[in-house]
Amino acid sequence: MSAFQQILRSNEDSILTSWLKGMSSSTRRSDLIDDADLKQQVKEFLRLFTEAAQISSDIQSAAYVSVREFLKQIAKSRMDRGFSPADTAMFILSLKEPVFVALKDTLKGNPSELVTEIWSSGDLLDKLAMLTVDTAIGFREQTISRQQEEMLELSTPVVKLWDGIVALPLIGTLDSARTQVVMESLLTAIVETNSQVAIIDITGVPTVDTLVAQHLIKTITAARLMGAECFLSGIRPAIAQTIVHLGIDLADIQTKAKLSDAFSIALRILGKSVVSARTAQASSKIKEE
Repeated sequence: MSAFQQILRSNEDSILTSWLKGMSSSTRRSDLIDDADLKQQVKEFLRLFTEAAQISSDIQSAAYVSVREFLKQIAKSRMDRGFSPADTAMFILSLKEPVFVALKDTLKGNPSELVTEIWSSGDLLDKLAMLTVDTAIGFREQTISRQQEEMLELSTPVVKLWDGIVALPLIGTLDSARTQVVMESLLTAIVETNSQVAIIDITGVPTVDTLVAQHLIKTITAARLMGAECFLSGIRPAIAQTIVHLGIDLADIQTKAKLSDAFSIALRILGKSVVSARTAQASSKIKEE
């Protein structure tokens, strides 16, 4: 058994005390975790680590299964509480000092072995810290990905303007991922509302290039396959010039400069019209007379 393994087994309590005492404020983060929870995490990790280190120094071996699972839990809980990946890594790296001090006290008469043990124990803790960082970053990426999906859904609201008429106002840049959400949202709304007319408004889209135009054409084609007439509104002068300059063919697509213009046409298609209350009252009086 190496000196490092012996020290962990025989000095677990003193290392635990030194570890907690030596943690800096940036590592302890009392604003994010209380002392009771921190002590529990430190105690549990040191116990699992000591048991695994007696068997192997390979963190990917079966001996470290419990250690790896515990570090995943630590990374997840700390990310949820607001710790950064660096803060989470320092939780493991701060164990180095009490371990190195214990090694120095034990092997002070053997400098060569001391260097070897410090190197091997430090390398082992570094690998565990990196595993924690990778896990924390993985959880953060999952969170970011989920938030992006939620933002995509929120940024593509389908509005029912009238019985049989839905509109999809788009704001921001269109890419392949967002276009898929746009298409799914629009087609679902057409089915749920049994709409005969759909309006895609791109007033809030800053630029229209060839790729964006292709995405819009695919969405309009899909809406037509669902049996709904589809209009494209919000064609500003700058966008019209860009479309012409790029040679994009929108000849088969009905376009309007304003959403209100497209809405007026949609009403006519459904045989509807909007009149003022005074006009309606006047017409009613004339009929009565």
